Amino acid sequence: MTIVVSEVPEKGRFEARDEDGELAGVLTYQVTGPIIVFTHTEIDSRFEGSDVGSLLARAAMDDSRSRNRTVVPMCPLLGEWLEKHPEYDKLVARSTRRIK
Repeated sequence: MTIVVSEVPEKGRFEARDEDGELAGVLTYQVTGPIIVFTHTEIDSRFEGSDVGSLLARAAMDDSRSRNRTVVPMCPLLGEWLEKHPEYDKLVARSTRRIK
């Protein structure tokens, strides 16, 4: 199965579609200046267990890198994916403040 990921800026998301054009998953975002906040990932149940989430994450991170954006990964799926892909660490916003 071939999955293609593309950005759909008018919907504020990246979409993954199979070879028939069926929507396999989405990764939503909000952009403010140079900062992009990835808010939610949803994978269609027919594609769970495949690598759709990873394909969405990589496409979104590569796009962010090409646009010199700072990434805020609010989405748990993206956060977990980033833990396994340290090559994107420089793009991710990290807080150094401690809450008492």
